[in-house]
Amino acid sequence: MKIRVSGKTDIGLERANNEDYFSFCPDLTKRKWNNSSNEFVKIGRLGAISIVADGMGGANAGEIASTIAVETIKGELSRSILLSSIDTEDKVRSCLLEFIKKANKAILKHIETDPETIGMGTTIVILWILHNKAFIAWCGDSRCYVFNPKYGLKCLTKDHSYVQELIDRGEMSVKESYKSPDNCIITRCIGDRDVSAEPEIVVYNIQRHDQFLLCSDGLSAYCKDNAIEHVYYNKYLNVTDCCNALVDLAIKSGGRDNITVLCISTIDDDEVKIPFNLWNEITRQIKMLWFKLLNVWNLEV
Repeated sequence: MKIRVSGKTDIGLERANNEDYFSFCPDLTKRKWNNSSNEFVKIGRLGAISIVADGMGGANAGEIASTIAVETIKGELSRSILLSSIDTEDKVRSCLLEFIKKANKAILKHIETDPETIGMGTTIVILWILHNKAFIAWCGDSRCYVFNPKYGLKCLTKDHSYVQELIDRGEMSVKESYKSPDNCIITRCIGDRDVSAEPEIVVYNIQRHDQFLLCSDGLSAYCKDNAIEHVYYNKYLNVTDCCNALVDLAIKSGGRDNITVLCISTIDDDEVKIPFNLWNEITRQIKMLWFKLLNVWNLEV
């Protein structure tokens, strides 16, 4: 399998600094980490990893927490002995759990040595593509979506947040959640001394033409899923254009938080050059017509 990756982070319009942090390694056998790329890379036997972290804590503390989390996981992945035994789903899950626990310990250790950073923490979402499967681990409200031109957009994660709990109890609708003053309250994160940093992990079987999106809540908390899907139907053949358009969407929606977007495409160059699937194109055209009708009727996308 080949993938193309593009990532972007933006401070937004209201924050004094950017507390988000991301990185990705398209081929773990080479251990080369990036923050921007647009070349197709063939995934090696150890797969590809993408990480997004959204720090919190004010001042520079959130930025420190997200950086520690991502860099700790990158350090763990550099240990070849750890990856040499990755041959079952259970072992991948165990590794992801261990990575997040190590990141949590590293943040708590930093807080002990620098009491001024007490209260800092970070959400995290990790996507590990390996053997035609996507392993997603997360803690907090940073998300992973999958988009397919045939099936549309689907969220593969479920927020660890107060608002999500209200939605689950039927006390708030998804539509109402975008305007809730509580949509920034998370119930699980890395770096909290009082709550266990226990991630959730799901496994998704990758389908042809799937595209993955990792993002901080600077996008997902302010832009509805069908608005994100609209961008994908317009831009999915170019991950960089898609990445830039998603950041622009978040800014146009107010830009009230830091915004981080990481797009991972499994559509290769040969398929981009020609109409690779008539059904996909028909589906795209129907979807685009639907979005246009919504705009004509002044309905929210």
